[in-house]
Amino acid sequence: MDIEGKRVKLIRWIHARPCVVRVEVDAVVPQGDPSEPCFEPETVDWLRQVHQRAEAGDLDWLQQVGQVYVRQSA
Repeated sequence: MDIEGKRVKLIRWIHARPCVVRVEVDAVVPQGDPSEPCFEPETVDWLRQVHQRAEAGDLDWLQQVGQVYVRQSA
C-alpha cells in the first residue's frame, strides 16, 4: 500500500533496555493532510523488527541498519 504524497526521510530513535538505535526511515507527507508525515505499513513493521532486535541485543544486525548506542551499567 503506497500513500500518495511527498516522500521525506525522518530520524527515529528506538529505545530498548540494552541499547538505543538511531535509524533513518522513509515517511510520506500525504496530499490530503500535510500536517504530519505518515509511515507506510512496511515501515511500521520494520521499526517493530528493529525494536525487537534491540530488545534481544542483536548488536551486529542493528549496526547494519543504524547507529547503536549501548547503555553502560552504573
